Amino acid sequence: MKRNLSLIIAALAGLFFYTSCSPTDDTETKDYTQYVNTFIGAADNGHTFPGACYPFGMIQTSPVTGAVGWRYCSEYTYQDSLIWGFTQTHLNGTGCMDLGDILVMPVTGNRVRAWDTYRSHFLKDKESATPGYYTVELSDSQVKAELTASVHTALHRYTYNKADSASVLIDLQHGPAWNEDQYHSQVKKCEVNWEDAQTLTGHVNNAVWVNQDYFFVMKFSRPVVDTLYLPMRETEKGKRIIATFDMKPGDELLMKVALSTTSVDGAKKNLEAEIPAWDFEGVRTAAHNEWNNYLSRIEVDGTDDEKTNFYTCFYHALIQPNQISDIDGMYRNAADSVVKAGAGAFYSTFSLWDTYRAAHPFYTLIVPERVDGFVNSLIEQGEVQGFLPIWALWGKENYCMIGNHGVSVIAEAYRKGFRGFDAERAFNIIKKTQMESHPLKSNWENYTKYGYFPTDLTKAESVSSTLESVYDDYAAADMARRMGKEEEAAYFAKRADYYKNLFDSETKFMRPRKADGTWKSPFNPSDIGHAESSGGDYTEGNAWQYTWHVQHDVPGLIALFGGEAPFLNKLDSVFTVKLETTQADVTGLIGQYAHGNEPSHHVTYLYALAGRPERTQELIREIFDTQYRNQPDGLCGNDDCGQMSAWYMFSAMGFYPVDPVSGEYVFGAPQLPKMVLYLADGKNFTVIAENLSKEHKYVESVTLNGEPYTKKTISHEDILKGGTLVYKMK
Repeated sequence: MKRNLSLIIAALAGLFFYTSCSPTDDTETKDYTQYVNTFIGAADNGHTFPGACYPFGMIQTSPVTGAVGWRYCSEYTYQDSLIWGFTQTHLNGTGCMDLGDILVMPVTGNRVRAWDTYRSHFLKDKESATPGYYTVELSDSQVKAELTASVHTALHRYTYNKADSASVLIDLQHGPAWNEDQYHSQVKKCEVNWEDAQTLTGHVNNAVWVNQDYFFVMKFSRPVVDTLYLPMRETEKGKRIIATFDMKPGDELLMKVALSTTSVDGAKKNLEAEIPAWDFEGVRTAAHNEWNNYLSRIEVDGTDDEKTNFYTCFYHALIQPNQISDIDGMYRNAADSVVKAGAGAFYSTFSLWDTYRAAHPFYTLIVPERVDGFVNSLIEQGEVQGFLPIWALWGKENYCMIGNHGVSVIAEAYRKGFRGFDAERAFNIIKKTQMESHPLKSNWENYTKYGYFPTDLTKAESVSSTLESVYDDYAAADMARRMGKEEEAAYFAKRADYYKNLFDSETKFMRPRKADGTWKSPFNPSDIGHAESSGGDYTEGNAWQYTWHVQHDVPGLIALFGGEAPFLNKLDSVFTVKLETTQADVTGLIGQYAHGNEPSHHVTYLYALAGRPERTQELIREIFDTQYRNQPDGLCGNDDCGQMSAWYMFSAMGFYPVDPVSGEYVFGAPQLPKMVLYLADGKNFTVIAENLSKEHKYVESVTLNGEPYTKKTISHEDILKGGTLVYKMK
């Protein structure tokens, strides 16, 4: 019973929480992982990775086919034919570079050669993966590589089919980077120690997106008989080691790599708690079972491709946030202090600009036992750095994107009844976040003085920053009101109306405005803004896309247009006016609508709120048919830590959280004939689409528990009660 103790405890905890709501006996042993294609999104610009990980785990051990440039944010592109090695941490679907820690590569033959010649060709038919497991046969070295993982530890198994100088390259300089210079200079400190013939420990500090410290312990199942340290370039500090073993053809070498943010001792504790034995199949089975336990929380009907798209989305959504605290709860915080997580576990990898929209609402429904931990982690990091995370990685702030959407995530959790966090403490950091300037992203003095971020006083993204901040003000007001804080509620509610100050009634667009109140000219609503490259007043988008970024007050936005008719007329133009752009982050285009980027994600549902639900229903079907496919290039944009995936899952159910904090989901049209959500406390919520087909994509009527249902939305509480939602399609 000692083996994989922490994995067993974690599985039992999840089982206890969901015991009374697990699928019926005939589905208990069903393998839902068979419908996960980990290669979806691993080509084009999806930026996913195919390797092995554990739900919400610290480790993502996966192959590397490249590491320099935006194409390699996840270090893997499906079209490549050369593997550099395998790294132990990865980002899922992001547009920036980081992690990619500790590259290892099994090698044979001449050991004394250039560091970049240890790579190997591979054939695609010799590569496969499933949740918790990845394997490939390396043609040049004639090694079969297999990877699996626990929460904090990767386990590799290499079968050497020739044993000529059987070795492993350990590359501590490696890490995905924007350019060659950065690739060879991103490591600032590297210390290693051979504790014995089978154990290497060390500490690396590097800086690409955040300043990262990781500590590791690496254990081999066989003793190292010789080591060779490769030469380093002038700018390099990360060591490259060739560790050689006494092997015969057909022999196996196993390797464990455990990580910690705190210390080598922390890494050792993680390893001993999770993978004390050399039991590859046991660890692989534990990872598979944990994934299957999560995936079994939703049962869907449909074609094999539909099931694969759905369960792969489910899988991608649960890769993060990542538990970076050690097995004992210790972690390195934003101030570089080693502390204990107040709630027992600390999570990071919060791509909040993306995930507040649908991924976090999805967690509140399907993995509610994690939500309090996420919120507590946001609060803890916020208190240390002085404001809630904007984009949190490895416990640090990278200042990527805009807004302070940790406010939304916390307010949504409070609205939905989560109480595993201190609400007063949470609201205090919300208030500080929204009122005390952190000038890199939020200059509240300008914002409150002018009622918007003036374009001539704001370096970039003035319109988008205003509209995103307005939503967070609304979220703060909502939480304050529910807590009985009327003064704070009124203050933030007033700021939640600031979106009206950027609406140009002449052009009918959200438009950049100067401090003197005049509009910025010339003005082209199709011009794409992007802070990292072209600048501009919009974030990875333009006025066509951001004019609709009023998630909390659609009636107010309709009123600005002069009523539903002009509102709908303008909305129609979004999908018919062609956008010409080469901007990598603005993809999945239908006219000006860009499904590959998050500001567009709620826009199709605005038709339903403005009296034309059939247009929402048409567009949802078009997006399903054109923007999600069961292929490596099957995502039209970055998965963005599960947000693209969460949009798909909610929309397949027939509703979407246009305004997450409201706890209401706006109706669209279901895309699968039937699904059952196995919720907490033994409740099941069944969604049925009667007469659904390619031709029958419109909703004729809806019933909830047998009673006619005519509202435009369904509440979070109504779903949690359990029951049956039936769409009659026409």
